[in-house]
Amino acid sequence: MSYSCPMSFKQIDSNVSRVTSFIVVAFVIAYLYFDAVFILYLIAFDFIMRLFITKDSSVFYMSALLLKDIFNIKDKFVDSGSKRLAAYFGLAFVLMLIVAHSLHSWILTLSIAAIFLSCSLLDVFLDFCLGCKIYYIIKKIYPNFMS
Repeated sequence: MSYSCPMSFKQIDSNVSRVTSFIVVAFVIAYLYFDAVFILYLIAFDFIMRLFITKDSSVFYMSALLLKDIFNIKDKFVDSGSKRLAAYFGLAFVLMLIVAHSLHSWILTLSIAAIFLSCSLLDVFLDFCLGCKIYYIIKKIYPNFMS
């Protein structure tokens, strides 16, 4: 759900973000299936590229743009600050998965992955971004958050 008043005054295409989330979901599922930690490193690297360098250098972002064009998905612009906070949460989940993997705790890994996949799949299929909802609550309390 998009709010009518942008809070960061920058817009981002929500559908590209959703396709990117779908790609991340696919990679997390691949990690769980193959138990290959390098997949988590790849996801973390991509999040870091999108958050701290430029999203144009992210392979997942470029793939999402290509898939959006192939499937002729329309633009849907939303506030970029909320999607950025959701990406920080995504990076945090991936880092927690890496730590859980290195601790050889399969139950902890599955628990973190289940929460992460649930949040991501809500965004992908229902356009319900939990990180975005948290962002709007924080912005009401701290108006200068992520400004």
